[in-house]
Amino acid sequence: MNTSASTSAPAKGTVSARPRSLRWRVVDIVVASVIGVASGLIFLLWNVGYLGPSALLEPLLPGLQGLLDGPWLFAGVLGALIIRKPGAAIYTETLAAVVSALVGNQWGGFLTLEAGLVQGLGAELVFLLFLYRRWTLPVAMLAGVGAALFGAVNNLILWYVGADTVFTVVYLVSAAVSGAVVAGLLSWLLARGLAATGALDRFASGREVRERV
Repeated sequence: MNTSASTSAPAKGTVSARPRSLRWRVVDIVVASVIGVASGLIFLLWNVGYLGPSALLEPLLPGLQGLLDGPWLFAGVLGALIIRKPGAAIYTETLAAVVSALVGNQWGGFLTLEAGLVQGLGAELVFLLFLYRRWTLPVAMLAGVGAALFGAVNNLILWYVGADTVFTVVYLVSAAVSGAVVAGLLSWLLARGLAATGALDRFASGREVRERV
């Protein structure tokens, strides 16, 4: 029997074994920074764009505006899915908030930075829970929910003091749904789309997708 055939390269559709390192490289910092800045520009657009939908949702059911939180939450999830290193979610979400704060918005600089840090932490803790080893769609959506709930509780403390039980529950559920769909599902799809182009071949996230094609 020819034993060399049984020890050859992995069959098509399998992921090659590579040493796993959680240390940040220069390319990790650069790409995470690009993600953070680009996300911050999207934040700036949504700072204005959300006003119209919010005016429609709030009269329907107080707290339903939580459905609009997702576009402020995706940076941390996307950054973590691509970089796959500890701190990536906090770094990219906070950097996006820095961009939003520097240009200016209606919430003030410090509170914008604080919100970004809290939201990034919510996503980061989910990836930590899985020891930075699971990057599936369910985990991405759970990270989006984590970012949403941390951000929503922060908003309830800072902006909705004295809110009644109905508002609180509706807002938390609405934010969680938005986080799961926009920050979780859409970020996962975007990361896979970028990987399929070959743009992420220097990352495990990119190689994984390309090697399964």
